[in-house]
Amino acid sequence: MNFDLLIDNLTNPALLFFVLGVLAVYLKSDLEIPENSSKFISLYLLFAIGFKGGQELSHEAITMEIGWAMLFGIFISLMIPLYTFFILRRKLNVFNAGAIAAAYGSVSAVTFVTAVTYLESQQLLLHGYMVAIMALMESPAIIIGLILISIFNKEESQKIRKSSIIKHSFTNGSVLLILGSLIIGYVANAKQAEGIKPFTNDLFKGFLAIFLLDMGITSGKKLKAFFSFGWFPIIFAIFIPLFNGCIIAFVSSFVTQDITNRFMFAVLAASASYIAVPAAMKISVPKANPGLLLPMALAVTFPINITVGMPIYFLIVQNC
Repeated sequence: MNFDLLIDNLTNPALLFFVLGVLAVYLKSDLEIPENSSKFISLYLLFAIGFKGGQELSHEAITMEIGWAMLFGIFISLMIPLYTFFILRRKLNVFNAGAIAAAYGSVSAVTFVTAVTYLESQQLLLHGYMVAIMALMESPAIIIGLILISIFNKEESQKIRKSSIIKHSFTNGSVLLILGSLIIGYVANAKQAEGIKPFTNDLFKGFLAIFLLDMGITSGKKLKAFFSFGWFPIIFAIFIPLFNGCIIAFVSSFVTQDITNRFMFAVLAASASYIAVPAAMKISVPKANPGLLLPMALAVTFPINITVGMPIYFLIVQNC
């Protein structure tokens, strides 16, 4: 295991701001992020992820291989929340099951960046269009999560008609923003994107840190809920990502023979979103408990992936 990589990522400022938020709650501090500011930051992160993905995609010549890779990425983000939702529903309510399923079907940008570092340590380079595929994999999982919540939600007095569920999911503000930003980023030329670049690139990590601070405060207030569910969330957050990563590391050989692409697909399938999905669910499904979702994704799945998962996925893509 690469313990230097582990230490480097566990001391990542964004991750530490999340810990600071949790700590602030336990110290009974009055630290908080205003509600309006929190919503703005959530929307900003969705916009930045989508726009940067679109820009990366615009720099690539679209080939059959890239086209199949994109479809494969979307397929992964559609299938994982479909099957994980029904596992989660055995122990959790529909709101938490849908939000967590969407998170595990979606991707983690920080885990993605960590995987790039891992590839570099193996003297391998990432293909640029994988950044666009990462962005494309955010929305399908969110949409599936919203659809599943809409179908199985029995608590709301005004149910969404099943015939309009898909339309509702695509027109949901969070989904529309990330998809729209992806398209705008794709059609914008380099000169036009240059003016937005400081906002989408330079400020991103700062806003991410504040977002995770806010999520840490929110999680800290509801952290007891995480432990109140017993061992189930912890076991899920360990084994499901490893299962997803290993399966995709093997199955991806039918889509591409490129080792770096296969490795990145495995990492994307194994990762859990703690940026786009919590941001979307905070707006769309306020009944979902971030004190359950975020500790699972951040405190369990993230370190498992960077210490145990990545060496296993890389071994599989090298030998299968």
